[in-house]
Amino acid sequence: MAEIATIARPYAEALFRTSQNDSALQQTLKSQLATLAELSTNPQLRAFADNPRVSSMQVFDVIGGVAMNQGLSFDKKIVNLLRTVVENGRLAALPEISTQYQVLVNHSGGISDATIHSAYRIDDAQLPQVVAALEKRFDRKLNATVHIDPKLIGGIRVVVGDEVLDTSVQARLAQMKSALSA
Repeated sequence: MAEIATIARPYAEALFRTSQNDSALQQTLKSQLATLAELSTNPQLRAFADNPRVSSMQVFDVIGGVAMNQGLSFDKKIVNLLRTVVENGRLAALPEISTQYQVLVNHSGGISDATIHSAYRIDDAQLPQVVAALEKRFDRKLNATVHIDPKLIGGIRVVVGDEVLDTSVQARLAQMKSALSA
């Protein structure tokens, strides 16, 4: 959804600029923003925020109340971001703002997010070896998450940004089918 990404980018970049020289603060803000983004996906909250009779201050107060009830506290920078997002009617963009902020923080630390799709569960003892091999292949540190996808039949498919490494049996069978039918 390019439109949401376009809307979210300036917010994520502004928050990143405020914490650019403090990696500990970046990690704190990243965690708090992810929590806030998760809160903002609540359908009841979204319906309340989208109601034209409700002011932005009321939406901000409700989100603050929900956060307090859950025992959450946020850095002043996150509170200011939330206030700005709500005032501009961009609550729906909060999850994308969180995603883009995380990408900026990771990029500044030389880290990329990697999604490993595997046909089978990767053993906890094997995962560090797999990640180390992938870091060597992609020439950067990776923050890996693993998803099980039985359709791959065997092997793995790794997505790092817009790069894909597909060593799955499914991909090899597709290549063979293409070669045989050509």
